[in-house]
Amino acid sequence: MARVNLVVDGTRYVDEVPPRLLLVQYLREHLGKVGTVIGCDTGNCGACTVLYAAPDGRAQAVKSCSMLAVQADGGEVTTVEGLAAADGTLHPVQQAFHENHALQCGFCTPGMIVAAVDLLREKPHPTEAEIREGLSGNLCRCTGYENIVRAVQAAAAAMNGSGAAAPSAPSQAAPAEPASSTPATTTEVAA
Repeated sequence: MARVNLVVDGTRYVDEVPPRLLLVQYLREHLGKVGTVIGCDTGNCGACTVLYAAPDGRAQAVKSCSMLAVQADGGEVTTVEGLAAADGTLHPVQQAFHENHALQCGFCTPGMIVAAVDLLREKPHPTEAEIREGLSGNLCRCTGYENIVRAVQAAAAAMNGSGAAAPSAPSQAAPAEPASSTPATTTEVAA
């Protein structure tokens, strides 16, 4: 077993996990973050995309099926569940996906939303071509991408027009108290 100590959606978790456990499995099976979807299991579809910030770096979109949980140790992860505000208010990208009907089956939607958040942090005023390029690592088999592109454009307009801050992403602020996800195998560390 290996120890992981990381912040996920604003809560610190300290757990003992198998060294070969994928980050997506840790998020889903240990923490219950089932919005992070397991799609292709090969890093091709992007359904498992989350934002990850290493202890000394800024957040970026990563495919959590291509990263071990132990590789995330000391970092911060934001899942699609962590994008909404504490009061349940949707992130502007989530709201835009809802309002623009940017989904059909919904399987790719969590990864698309997280990838769009990352894209808009890098390019607050993306062109249609930049949106398509920025989401090219996320596959959708249902929509044809038209409403997804419209949703990202709408989110960019809403975020820029209202003077909103950059999209939510992991920060290096003081995290909450440690939480255990699996009491039988978790060791809590005092904050």
